[in-house]
Amino acid sequence: MNYPKIFASAIVLAILVSSCKQHEDARRPISISSGTFMKKSIERNKKLVATEEEQIKAVIKNNPKIKYIASTKGYWYAYENQNTTDTITPKKGDVAFFDYEIKDLKGNVIYSEMELRPQTYFVDKQEIMMGLRDGIKLMHKNETVNFLFPSHMAYGYHGDEKRIGINQPLICTVTLHNFVPETAYRRQMETKKPKSETPKPTTPAAPAIKKDSLN
Repeated sequence: MNYPKIFASAIVLAILVSSCKQHEDARRPISISSGTFMKKSIERNKKLVATEEEQIKAVIKNNPKIKYIASTKGYWYAYENQNTTDTITPKKGDVAFFDYEIKDLKGNVIYSEMELRPQTYFVDKQEIMMGLRDGIKLMHKNETVNFLFPSHMAYGYHGDEKRIGINQPLICTVTLHNFVPETAYRRQMETKKPKSETPKPTTPAAPAIKKDSLN
């Protein structure tokens, strides 16, 4: 029997087993750490949402004459001018024409309507503030609505990197002037072009302020 070869094989096997065990042991803390980080992150988000909701509810409480409605998406809104005649609202495939103003929860203007007007929005086809994306689809023509958006429905933990801070709840006052099917809008744009102008592909105009990605 070749004992040296057996002895050498046993040593190699022991090293491999030890190496695998060390590798598994080394990976274990990373998994635990990752799970702990996720739990802490979820808890922080829950606390942030709860804090912002309390701030918004304080605004509502301080304005008892205004009837705010709680949406299913986690924001609140109240009509300044309501259109009770029309029944249709904007949907995907429409182009909406609106103006809006952005304020903080204390009522300080962050972006005025004059700065942001006019807004031409291809419904559900452009990246705008998540709250506006949903809220506009609740509105009828010629309505003005005050929206109270928590930060996760506004600009999230990045802000807009200009005037809107991180995790900042907002008040948005929106006036929806009109909305039309996209096909009708594009035909209208074509008729406004000079006859000598060569037609070019039409792409949706970028909004004045873009929405950050989902946090």
